[in-house]
Amino acid sequence: MTVETPPAPPLRRNSAYVLLTTGRFAQAIGAGVGTFAIPLLAFEVTGSVGQAGLISGLGQVGALLATLPAGVVADRVNRRALLLVAAATGTALWATVVAAGLAGGLSAWHLAAVLFGSSAVSAFVNPASGGALRAVVPAAQMPNAMAVNQGRMAAVALFAGPVGGFLYGMAHVLPFVGSVVGHAVELVAVAFVRRPLNEVRTEPTHPLDDLREGLRFVGRVPLFRAVLVLITLLNLTSIALVVAINLELVRTGTDPRLIGLVDACAGISMLAGAIVAGPIVRHTRVGRFGVLTVGVLAGALAVMALAPTYWVFVAMLALGVFLYPALNAGFTGYLTVIVPDRMMGRATSLLGLTGLVAAPAAPVLGSALLEGWGIGATLWVMVGAMVVLLVALALTRPLMRIGTPDTWAADALAQGTGAQASGSAARSRGPTARRIW
Repeated sequence: MTVETPPAPPLRRNSAYVLLTTGRFAQAIGAGVGTFAIPLLAFEVTGSVGQAGLISGLGQVGALLATLPAGVVADRVNRRALLLVAAATGTALWATVVAAGLAGGLSAWHLAAVLFGSSAVSAFVNPASGGALRAVVPAAQMPNAMAVNQGRMAAVALFAGPVGGFLYGMAHVLPFVGSVVGHAVELVAVAFVRRPLNEVRTEPTHPLDDLREGLRFVGRVPLFRAVLVLITLLNLTSIALVVAINLELVRTGTDPRLIGLVDACAGISMLAGAIVAGPIVRHTRVGRFGVLTVGVLAGALAVMALAPTYWVFVAMLALGVFLYPALNAGFTGYLTVIVPDRMMGRATSLLGLTGLVAAPAAPVLGSALLEGWGIGATLWVMVGAMVVLLVALALTRPLMRIGTPDTWAADALAQGTGAQASGSAARSRGPTARRIW
């Protein structure tokens, strides 16, 4: 006689999930308003645009340096404790800016150190949060959970700047009060999570051995190797596109408020895309949807290249990014389900390097193309890059084999360097577990 497993309660009744995601959202919006206000305050303190830009750039350095160690740490320690320490550290860092601002003693070095530390803290939070989410959300509900996360992160991207600017206009110290509050909310929320966020790990290992194991794990899976290349190229092209459009509008004397409207419309489109991401992910194969997403963006780029005018930029950029949240939710949800628990931190950090590599290079690429060839030729170069990426996606067999979410739990990846799927992963996914690599 077969005993059916009762269905999991809705996510809204999953207290651990609600606490973790509420804390993560508060931390993200708090860090967002603070990061937005840092260059404004840096210019106020230094009087130099160059120094303000340098201080802002240090944020990427902190995240870049911390990403790989953060993945190792997230797989070695108690994730709940790591999230608590990270939240407490972020609270303390931003509190020093508030205190120094109220005392009139802020310096450029202080701002640079806080931004560096905050970005490094975020690098530890990301892999720990991914593993924690996997521990409290059943595989069948992962698409919905990821879609909700995409919506919240889209909201952060859309509102952090305006909220930060509004608070900064009221008082220069207020955005950093918001950062303190956001990290403190995460600290309290995680403190109330009582469910274990890690599988038990008993074997003693050296951190460098863990890092090498993570590199081997990601490197020997064709799907991951392809993703590292393809997503890096997609991020590089997409960010360079936005930079080129914004610089073209600046160069042609467009009102700054209208330039901001371009980014705002794109943000609203992504927020709308996140709202419909759940149903899309539940009924669509990730690989095929990735081809569709890139194809829509390529088509939008072609229209922009044929008619490079302001309102075409607004409409086509909004159209081009609409499907991105669903693609991100689908692929991130799939990885969260298939990667073994003990490898989650390292896999998340290694795959997250795609964005960190693209972030500093994309503005250079976009501005160089615009300066050398003009906006029309730049957009056609972007169209060509998207077409190449489209073909590469369609030919990436491991990606195209990914099924709909009801099949994800059967796709098991082997841990470490061995060829056997972990016993715990196999048990949690059932006897039909299969390897997709």
